[in-house]
Amino acid sequence: MTADADAIEFGTDGWRATLDTFTTPRVRMVGQAVATYLREERADESTGGETPTVAVGYDARDTSPEFAEELARVFAANGFNVLVPERDLPTPVVAWTVRERGLAGGLMITASHNPPEYNGVKFIPAGGAPALPEVTDALADRLAEPDPLPEDEWGTVEETDLVSPYTDHVVDAVDADLSGVSVVYDAMHGSGRGVTDAILEGAGADVERRRCDRDPEFGGESPEPSGERLGPLADRVAETDADLGVANDGDADRVAVVTSGRGVLDPNLFFAATYDALLDGEFWSADEVTSDDVVRTVSTSSIVDRVAEAHGAAVHETAVGFKWVAEAMGEHDALVGGEESGGFGLTAHVRNKDGVAVALLAAAIAADTGYDERVAALLDRHGDIVQDRVSVDCPDDRKDAVLADLEDALPDELAGSAVESVSTVDGFKVFLADGTWLLMRPSGTEPKLRVYAEAGSQERADELLDAGRGLVEPLV
Repeated sequence: MTADADAIEFGTDGWRATLDTFTTPRVRMVGQAVATYLREERADESTGGETPTVAVGYDARDTSPEFAEELARVFAANGFNVLVPERDLPTPVVAWTVRERGLAGGLMITASHNPPEYNGVKFIPAGGAPALPEVTDALADRLAEPDPLPEDEWGTVEETDLVSPYTDHVVDAVDADLSGVSVVYDAMHGSGRGVTDAILEGAGADVERRRCDRDPEFGGESPEPSGERLGPLADRVAETDADLGVANDGDADRVAVVTSGRGVLDPNLFFAATYDALLDGEFWSADEVTSDDVVRTVSTSSIVDRVAEAHGAAVHETAVGFKWVAEAMGEHDALVGGEESGGFGLTAHVRNKDGVAVALLAAAIAADTGYDERVAALLDRHGDIVQDRVSVDCPDDRKDAVLADLEDALPDELAGSAVESVSTVDGFKVFLADGTWLLMRPSGTEPKLRVYAEAGSQERADELLDAGRGLVEPLV
């Protein structure tokens, strides 16, 4: 291994870095690590000598096509056949292609919702679910300069249409007649443009497009579909009284929904309402679904639990990170999995986040009964729920020590209510006697600790957040 590898750190969904660190030599090292890992895995599985195939996709960033070309060359020189797309495309297209075609794996050049000065690479193992830490640890151990085979053993690189087979599948799987439905779609200049909007329009919707031109700079901001960045979309939905607003992040694996009554819909409420609709109706026509169970992260609202309980289904809680959601989706054959940051997936489709398929599903559900009405009915049935969070600065090298100290610092009472139980699935989730909860956990992407609270009112949530911050800050 060379010193060049020291800057490569695998985290959530792969490796991301600014372009002064995310360089061609390091990308080639990642490609060699994945190729070595897959060759060793295939040798262990005795696959019979057929040439393995991988897919290499890329997002709309200016540097992404060139990095994808470098990866394709590394894989071909390692004896793999490589499928590359005709254009930048959503990450879920690559994940579904890996699953559908039985590929050895896939790679996606993308920094997702990070600002334009970043890029990244995601590795998607066979089956299409995100790589688990044991896999990314194995890749880190195999980082090396490219080691090509003799030229007569090289594989091929084929440019092909990966988008059309995926969109055909999504249209077949989602029972969506959007005739008369109006949708305002915001691609945030990312790779959902020409894919999500085309699927919606193909299903009959009247689609108004926003930021659907390719801009590698994403208009000078992060392509993240958060409330503060979707104000113009919310305004337009309200102005036109559109049935729905939809936005994707930069690589379209996340989705945000906007309604005329609520503006940018809280992802927790969107998740709960969508899950409730799936349990009540026939919006997803794929016949592989065998369970009504749901998977959610520890930071996702308990209103999802109340929906599941009302339908006699089980909830499976995981640590934050869709890799854990995807793993549990497979273990429990769940109907759907999701997280409060806007990532949702359907087990029968692919165990990965998919902001494109879920956008069509949301439009189909809204065409039946609008989300404003659905959310109002949920809250009327299950009670008001407010979730909020704050961040506390904490150096990465202090996180473990703070958590260790926090275990001893947890009181018997918080914010005027007795502590009933504590979950340690991810950090410390404290359940209180008044039905509220407080979560304190380390961020996986920033030098911060996250403090989440859920209650029946914003005032009570604020009290819990103050109490949580008061516990954490003295320990940093």
